[in-house]
Amino acid sequence: MPCGIMVPVMAKFDVDAMLERFSQRAKAVRERPLPPVAGEERKKFISQAEDDFTDFALVANATWEIDDEFLVLKIPLQGGG
Repeated sequence: MPCGIMVPVMAKFDVDAMLERFSQRAKAVRERPLPPVAGEERKKFISQAEDDFTDFALVANATWEIDDEFLVLKIPLQGGG
């Protein structure tokens, strides 16, 4: 059984709006300027930004369905979906 936080049933949850927010977050990460850091800290910042972009972009490109009262996100792993 997966670990997680139980969320009370919401009167209205807009999955498409959530996916759009992930798309906006991915775009914001991609456009985020580098802070004035150098050396190892710069490498860490860039690496974290790449991970953030990947995470947000993957979720943003998901399709979804409800299966047995579970929200199921289907994330394409091969580019075009």
